[in-house]
Amino acid sequence: MKYYLIAGESSGDLHGSNLIKALKLKDSEAEFRFWGGDRMALEAGEPVQHMRDMAFMGFIEVVQNLSTIRQFFKKCKSDILYWKPDIVIFIDYPGFNLRMARWTKEQGYKTVFYISPQLWAWKKNRIKQIKKYVDLMVPILPFEVDFYSQYGIKVKYEGHPLVDAISDFYSEGVQKTIEKSKPIIALLPGSRVQEIKKILPTMIEAASHFLDEYELVLAATSHIDTSIYEEILNRGNAEFIVKVVDKTYEVLSQADFALVASGTATLETALFDVPQIVCYRGSKISFEIAKRIVDIKYISLVNLILDQEVVPELIQDDFNTLNLRQTIAKKLKETHETKTKYSKLHKLLGEPRVSDRIAADIVRFGMGR
Repeated sequence: MKYYLIAGESSGDLHGSNLIKALKLKDSEAEFRFWGGDRMALEAGEPVQHMRDMAFMGFIEVVQNLSTIRQFFKKCKSDILYWKPDIVIFIDYPGFNLRMARWTKEQGYKTVFYISPQLWAWKKNRIKQIKKYVDLMVPILPFEVDFYSQYGIKVKYEGHPLVDAISDFYSEGVQKTIEKSKPIIALLPGSRVQEIKKILPTMIEAASHFLDEYELVLAATSHIDTSIYEEILNRGNAEFIVKVVDKTYEVLSQADFALVASGTATLETALFDVPQIVCYRGSKISFEIAKRIVDIKYISLVNLILDQEVVPELIQDDFNTLNLRQTIAKKLKETHETKTKYSKLHKLLGEPRVSDRIAADIVRFGMGR
C-alpha cells in the first residue's frame, strides 16, 4: 500500500520514523511519501516538505505566518492528488492536520490520525469534525480511549511509542556522552527558537547556583542554529555549561535531575526515571489567550497521565529565577519519591513494540479487515 504521512514537529518526526520502520515489516509492498524531518528521511528518503519550515508556535506566530501556511496547504493537497495514496496518516500537528484531514476525507482517501489532538484540553467542539473526517484514531495517552469512545469514534490504543524509542536506545548500548565528575542537572529548553530564547536564560541563572555539587549539561538540537545557543550562553557567562548536540537520550541516561520545557520531553525525562521541573514561558498575548480557552489542570504529560502533580510546573510569570532556584533545591531532596511515582507511569504507557502493534492495526485497517 501507499502511505502518505504528515508530521510537523520533532516528536512527530520521531514517532513517524518508527511507524515507517514498522510498516515496512508489516507490509512488504509499502511505499511512502511524507512531510517531516530528518528521522523520517532516514527511513523514507527526502520529505516533500521539511518540518523545519513548519514550526510556528503560539497564536501570534501563526497569524504572522498565515501566507506561508496557506501555501503549505495548497502544496500538500496538490501532492496528495498527484501521488494518490491508499492511506493518509496525520501525526499530531493538529492546527494543520485537522484541516488536511477534512479535505483528504472529502477526496475519498482513508484517514488515520496518529497521536490525538488534545481535544480534551480545548476545542472539544472539534470532536464532530474528528468523527466525520477521521476513520481511525490512534491515541498515545491512555485516558484518551474513553474520551473518544464515548463519542462513537473508532479508536485503537496500543501504548506510547516513546516506550519503543527508549527501549531501542538501551538495546543499542548506552554510549557515555559526558565524563561525570559530579551528578548532572540536564537542561532541556525545547526545540523551537522562540521557547529556547524565553526559557534557557532563566534555566541557566537558576541552575548555576548548584555548580558546587552539580554539573550542568545542555541538550541542544541541530535544528536550531548554534549561534542561538552561543548567544544565550555568552550573555549569561555560562562557559561552565557542557553543550551536547542531538544526544538528548544520552544526556538523560546520565542525568540525575532535569529542567525541561513543557512538551514531549517531559515524558521522555520521566521514562528515563529522571526527576524534573517543567518550565514554560510563551508570548504574553498567546498565554493570556490560552489561559482562557484551555481546560486542563496540568500542562505536563507526566502530571496529566497520572492525574496528580508528580513534577512541579513553573508557568509564565511563575517561571523566574528565584522560584526555579527554590524549587530545584526542594525537589533535589525528593528524588526517591518522584521515581516511585514514575513507576505507575511506566505501567500505563505499555510494553515495548508499540509501533509494531500500531503498524499492524493500520495495515489491517487499510486492507479492510
